[in-house]
Amino acid sequence: MLKKLLLTALMIGFCFADIAEYYKEACEGGDAGACTNIGFMYSNGKGVKQDLAKAIELYTKACTGRDPGGCSELGLMYLNGKGVKQDMAKAAELFTKACEGGDAGGCDKLGIMYVNGVVVKQDLAKAVGLFTKACEWGDAGGCGNLGFMYSKGRGVQQNSSKAVEHYAKACEDGNALGCYNLGFMYHKGKEAEQNSSKAVEYYTKACKDGNAPGCYGLGSMYSAGQGVALDYAKAAEFYAKACEGGYAIGCGALGMMYEKGQGAAQDYAKAAEYYSKACDKGDAVWCGALGMMYEKGKGIGTDPSKAAEYYTKACDKGDAGGCGDLGFMYANGKGVARDSSKAVELYAKACDGEYALGCYFLGVMYDGGVGTSQDSSKAAEYFKKACELGEERGCRP
Repeated sequence: MLKKLLLTALMIGFCFADIAEYYKEACEGGDAGACTNIGFMYSNGKGVKQDLAKAIELYTKACTGRDPGGCSELGLMYLNGKGVKQDMAKAAELFTKACEGGDAGGCDKLGIMYVNGVVVKQDLAKAVGLFTKACEWGDAGGCGNLGFMYSKGRGVQQNSSKAVEHYAKACEDGNALGCYNLGFMYHKGKEAEQNSSKAVEYYTKACKDGNAPGCYGLGSMYSAGQGVALDYAKAAEFYAKACEGGYAIGCGALGMMYEKGQGAAQDYAKAAEYYSKACDKGDAVWCGALGMMYEKGKGIGTDPSKAAEYYTKACDKGDAGGCGDLGFMYANGKGVARDSSKAVELYAKACDGEYALGCYFLGVMYDGGVGTSQDSSKAAEYFKKACELGEERGCRP
């Protein structure tokens, strides 16, 4: 709401400095709402030099003066430890006061605390009630969170149509995450009838409002030619936006475009760079992809020990392919000391994760009694599973 007020003032010709002076005078004259607004400007450095201590002082004055928005903003400062020592209990207290005073954002933030069981005892039904109140009072985030609760059946009976309804309301009111969630539902045909054109529409809205997953989703639509004409250059553009927004999968997808030369000139060094970014952001799949580049020497020189390092990261983060590739390194003594029993362990982990090659090589190990006792029946079992997962070498008469 504060951002909307500032934007409205700017649109009618005021500059931030003028707005700040107006709110300062109004606050000094006893207008608690104005104290909240000038506090917001100090908190964000709009029209005044950023001063978090001053923002805390003004939010406190606003809250004491019974402006619920001031209580909500002050709660956020305590929640995030911004300008004050982090204090979750104090944040919950202030969000409660804000919500009881009619501030929709306070209700939404308090609802999130009940979902996560932060300071307060987890209570999903109470969270749903708070999100409902927030949404009814015009908070887009509250509508989006309410949509999520209906989508997952948390604290309320699962209801896909209600989820779509509330995500749509959130999106219409400028909540980028609501737009993304709605786009995802239409993209995957989950809880809504599959509709690629609608998916593109909502991913576009999400991306324009700065939602990185929305940019990734839009890139994936251009990459597959779903809802739009296939356009690898556009896909790469949106993957880049997703990556810049901190979304790991966007970095990895952009790396793959460079590796394949789709939408950009083939550039293995660039591919490795973006795989590395994705891996550093915690995405296991791209750690494995980087390991493969080091193993094959694509653009960065062959380095088996580096390959094993990144396969290990991928496996430790839960990527079955990374476990299988690491098993191969141990089985063949590439980048690590040869260790057949370790290879068997890693192939088993990969196979449990439905990685076909892991199952196949596990079958090979049992068939030959390498790293484990020879066991033809177990070998046949794993060859069969590999075949079912699409590895033709496992398909035996």
